[in-house]
Amino acid sequence: MVTPHEPKQDRSRATRQRLLEATIDCLAEMGWAAATVAVVAERAGVSRGAAQHHFPTREDLITAALEYMFDSRTQQAKVEGKAVTAVDEGIGRTEAVVAGLVESYTSPLFKAALQVWTHAAADPALRERIVPLEAKFGRISHRRAVEALGVDDSDPVAHHLVQATLDLARGLGLADVLTDDSARRKQIVAQWAATLHTALEAPR
Repeated sequence: MVTPHEPKQDRSRATRQRLLEATIDCLAEMGWAAATVAVVAERAGVSRGAAQHHFPTREDLITAALEYMFDSRTQQAKVEGKAVTAVDEGIGRTEAVVAGLVESYTSPLFKAALQVWTHAAADPALRERIVPLEAKFGRISHRRAVEALGVDDSDPVAHHLVQATLDLARGLGLADVLTDDSARRKQIVAQWAATLHTALEAPR
């Protein structure tokens, strides 16, 4: 049964989502300084007042955008995970997992998050909001890698190899921020996947 309030609620949810997506786009394309509430509202096609109704402060908007970003990435990762499990076990699957992790750190979502992390380093109030989100994202990324690789995370060697893969992916993401690093990145992904596969298969 449709209630009189649902259309208004739907519009409110749609406005909120447009604001969050516009925030991510502004951060990724124009950087922290340009991603103001006014600019985001204009890009989302809503008034500044409407934006502030949903997010009273810029920090509220940025934090909500990061949460939305992480949730979106998590859902995307689930879809990618199903595709990876379709790959036969072996070096092919390991390379698919590594490539997927690296891709997550070279996406517009990562570039947007990087803008916030950089600013948060010098802003204690923002950092207090962002650190728990980053920790949550790190745990989810690690768990996803463990599941996709099919390894025992209680094994210290496997645990550290997975973490090293995530650190490598983040580093390759940073290298891609200023210039297109795709050619070199592809070679590194292939080499690391081979190294990782051998290390994970080694008897302990």
